[in-house]
Amino acid sequence: MGAMHTRTLGRRPYAETEAAMRAYTAARTAETVDELWLVEHDPVFTQGIAGRAVHVRAAGDIPVLRTDRGGQVTYHGPGQVVAYPLVDLRRLGLHVKEYVYRLEEAVTDTLWSYGVVGHRVRGAPGLYVRLDDPFGHAVLQPAAADPFAGLGKIAALGLKLSQHRAYHGVALNVAMDLEPFGRIDPCGYPGLRTVDLRTLGLQAEWHDAAARLAAALAHRLRPVR
Repeated sequence: MGAMHTRTLGRRPYAETEAAMRAYTAARTAETVDELWLVEHDPVFTQGIAGRAVHVRAAGDIPVLRTDRGGQVTYHGPGQVVAYPLVDLRRLGLHVKEYVYRLEEAVTDTLWSYGVVGHRVRGAPGLYVRLDDPFGHAVLQPAAADPFAGLGKIAALGLKLSQHRAYHGVALNVAMDLEPFGRIDPCGYPGLRTVDLRTLGLQAEWHDAAARLAAALAHRLRPVR
């Protein structure tokens, strides 16, 4: 089976893209090539399958859409690179936990290519940066009372599996209007600050960040030998 095929879709409505992912996954066969879709969405709040309405505090003029991925509410909008790996985990030889780890490693690789150090927080998928020193290498020592103290979330992750085939994926904040994140409890965590590369003083372009993330995902999602 050949390497994962990357498709850059440009700016697309979320609902249209999710429907296309579900259709692609449902129609797959054992021979279907894995694909990676790179997209930038129109402004939208998406609520995971177990998402609670209380975490959307003031949607205003931005639509709230139910989706079949895991997780709580997040925001997608211009200036964010959304990467959807449509992959057969069985063929790759990956269990779900390992797949999540590899997705997060790909984001870590992408951040590192800009000199930014990404951190994980136990039980809270995604990638975070230290607000006082996003380029520093000190080991993260989260406070027991607030594991997000001093951190900003720069990438979110949400997945769906159907017959060992994965869809949905990761969203990396590049240069966004971050105000809408203040209307929700991002990923279900009240008060969690959300940042992007621009917040950290980096003038990254969407296409460049998308290319770096695509290369990192292609590297991390190679079949297990």
